[in-house]
Amino acid sequence: MVIIGTIFGSFMNVCILRLPIRQTIVSKRSHCMDCNYQLKWYDLVPLVSWILLKGRCRKCGQPISKQYPIIEAANGIAWLVIALVRGIRFELVYDVTSVCYMALFSALLVLSVIDFRTYEIPLGCNIFILAVGLIHLFVDYSNWLQYVIGLTAVSLFLFIIYTASKGRGIGGGDVKLMAACGLLIGWKLNILALVLGCIIGSIVHLLRMKLSGEDHVLAMGPYLSIGVMIAALCGEKILEVYMSMY
Repeated sequence: MVIIGTIFGSFMNVCILRLPIRQTIVSKRSHCMDCNYQLKWYDLVPLVSWILLKGRCRKCGQPISKQYPIIEAANGIAWLVIALVRGIRFELVYDVTSVCYMALFSALLVLSVIDFRTYEIPLGCNIFILAVGLIHLFVDYSNWLQYVIGLTAVSLFLFIIYTASKGRGIGGGDVKLMAACGLLIGWKLNILALVLGCIIGSIVHLLRMKLSGEDHVLAMGPYLSIGVMIAALCGEKILEVYMSMY
């Protein structure tokens, strides 16, 4: 699972670099961003090629960003963690859900990096999550209502904030993100994801403002993404503990 996740992590790096500048992610071959050297297959082995090349382009010798091995390793480790947390039950709905959560994490990681840098969530990432949600809905059709409600339960609330603040209170990409995630994880977990994302975002960004002089404007996508993944993997247990207190 680590190896497969790492391989997909390599493609995620392509998405992170090209989506913000509106470049195709499928037809154009991978190349050095400095000298435009088209990379060979042996330059594209996840983690291994970066290590063997000592983090530099084979042709021009310019440094290759550490983002490449970090994203590849992070995706591989995350897929393993999801597999371990979810386990294998050989039940169609359960195992498809696990695969959907792996795809969800990869998309969230891509959009989080992009949003952190540009304050913009690519529409393609949200469409991808929506598509994963539709696949999951088709497989777990007996619980269709909670997913359909999840599509609007959080996003409608955020859309009201977006409209009332004219985009200053929340971004349009965040609204679409929570709609797509709600379709995949359901309304209960999506509400929990919003609460967790807001708490984590408030704490982390206040610390960044205090320690590094960061501007008060924050990219909400990464924090919402963290909330979504925590809710997806641990949300049921968190809600059980919360409800047991009353």
